[in-house]
Amino acid sequence: QVQLVESGGGLVQPGGSLRLSCVVSGNIFSINVMGWYRQAPGKQRELVADLSSVGSRNYADSVKGRFTITRDNAKNTVYLQMNSLKPEDTAVYYCYFRNIGVGFWGQGTQVTVSS
Repeated sequence: QVQLVESGGGLVQPGGSLRLSCVVSGNIFSINVMGWYRQAPGKQRELVADLSSVGSRNYADSVKGRFTITRDNAKNTVYLQMNSLKPEDTAVYYCYFRNIGVGFWGQGTQVTVSS
């Protein structure tokens, strides 16, 4: 039905930057939400940021001012620009797509922030 392919994870030093990308293909409705969740060891999966097709954004308090979510509707791609990274940002990051309440997940990409 819907496929998500994400990329961009890796190892960075504190204060560094990464940009995650996720392309969505399949049965995409005009009203939808694209975004990113993350899950650290021993923690619940949490919303990092999302962006709806009508332009509304949500950010976790912990990433406000550091992360920026954008989407390219022509390419059905969502991006997460992560700046000023901290060790506590270390997690597996999952792209997600929600189509009228039905969600789909990417495979996850590891982000490690360490010196």
